[in-house]
Amino acid sequence: MNQPGTPVGQQHQGSGRKVTMYRNGSIYTAADPFATAMVVDGDTVAWVGSEQAATSIADSSMEIIDLHGALLAPGFVDSHTHLTETGLALGGLQLGTVRSATELLDAVAAAGGSGTILGHGWDETTWNDPTLPSLEELQRAAGDRQVYLSRVDVHSALVSASLVAAAGLDGLDGYAGTARVVRAAHTAARLHARRFPEAERRTYQELALKEAASNGYVALAEMSAPHICGPEDLRMAASWNEHGDYPEILPYWGELASSEEHAQEILGGLGTPVLGLAGDLNMDGSIGSRTAALLEDYSDTPGQRGSLYLSVDEAAKHLAATSTLGLQAGFHVIGDAGLAAVLDALDSAAADVGEQRIRAAGHRLEHVEMADQSAIDRLAKYSVTVSVQPGFDAAWGAPGGLYEQRLGNRSRSMNPFASFYSSGVPIAFGSDSPVTALRPWSSVRACLEHSNPDQRISARAAFLGHTRAGWRAAKHRNPLMGQLVPGAPASFAVWEVDELMVQVADSRVQSWSTDPRARTPLLPALDTGSDPRCLQTVHQGRELFAHESLRV
Repeated sequence: MNQPGTPVGQQHQGSGRKVTMYRNGSIYTAADPFATAMVVDGDTVAWVGSEQAATSIADSSMEIIDLHGALLAPGFVDSHTHLTETGLALGGLQLGTVRSATELLDAVAAAGGSGTILGHGWDETTWNDPTLPSLEELQRAAGDRQVYLSRVDVHSALVSASLVAAAGLDGLDGYAGTARVVRAAHTAARLHARRFPEAERRTYQELALKEAASNGYVALAEMSAPHICGPEDLRMAASWNEHGDYPEILPYWGELASSEEHAQEILGGLGTPVLGLAGDLNMDGSIGSRTAALLEDYSDTPGQRGSLYLSVDEAAKHLAATSTLGLQAGFHVIGDAGLAAVLDALDSAAADVGEQRIRAAGHRLEHVEMADQSAIDRLAKYSVTVSVQPGFDAAWGAPGGLYEQRLGNRSRSMNPFASFYSSGVPIAFGSDSPVTALRPWSSVRACLEHSNPDQRISARAAFLGHTRAGWRAAKHRNPLMGQLVPGAPASFAVWEVDELMVQVADSRVQSWSTDPRARTPLLPALDTGSDPRCLQTVHQGRELFAHESLRV
């Protein structure tokens, strides 16, 4: 098994390049829907074709990898991740299976190590009794240690009394004398808990990158923001690109700019280039923490409609400034009131700098879970890309789930993937890791099995949204990125699959396996109850991950 970062293949005689042939599999390519072989020359796809042709091309200078029927397909792009937070969730207390305050306290009491106890993933809506532990109970369980436990949506947390004191939470908005903190108090608590030594931060980020590579990701959009981490965290995340040994980081910084000059000042102070002042620049919060801004009350909390963190005027100035600079802007927006504010800001910015500049900048919005057709049409007007998370619907969209608890009948129209597509709104898919896991095929499946049948999309559309669309959402300059055709960058993953087929979202239309009339590249059958296993991940010709069985 090659070590991560090892160039794929063997040196081509006399050329200095590395050449690898993959054969006896299925190649997902628009060049030939029945291709079974592919040649990688250095960092580029050199050829795709049939097994018979591969036999005539193969020579002793190549490394030959027998796929044994595996699928070789473009590598996944996660359009919304948090690197350090993902590493923390993987390395800290994993609280997703906790089902009561007692179980949570037991996990805290059993935590090993020293220093602050960090954990992630609790969700009181899955508990029989949703009562949260008190400050005192958390402190007793932790002894003399501080505690920070992020809710699954990472928009609120449980903290200990010692952390309240150390972070100065008393008197901040969002601290009410209980263990649960939101808004400004949550931001202060999280930033306090994230004061890592550089070596520890690097360990967390590398853990996340290895997890991504082992699941077929070749790139991750890092959505940094001042309320999540400092610029040092972003700089470290971007620095991994210098190695070439890990999935590529597509860096964003979510800080509000009031003018062109202010935007340039922000960019100049980061110490690393970014793709935009976008991502988790929060217009509102989350549904789980009841901080997403709604036009009507939360169904389970009358009188509460969440929080708008930015005004329309502030958002409009940010959009105007970035559009004038030709820079991507964007916001985290989940609730319908939050989206209405962003759309009004787009109108205002367009009146200021012109619609063409707004469209040309390629702005993006993250999540956009509550959007009616009128809002979708306005997004299409401004060519706004929407970065969505199918795992949200899979986790919370079922009858009786979190969305229905919080929103009642409004939950049925959430995450309108099919409506986005049919209205011409570009969409890209991600996980918001650590909110949902880095499991790309589970995310594709979630698109096929959307809780609202009217919003389901085909596996092919979902796969393109998880691959090619991720590069386009980041305005990548190479139009071939995310495809496997001659001349394209060699960025792909190899998957062990049980069955390949064409899958459609409409249950009234039969899916089929190998009908040659379709001329549609095949994808794994996702109704088997398990995801395909990743055997290899390669980006720009460099091997990021290889399973021990790949070259057996």
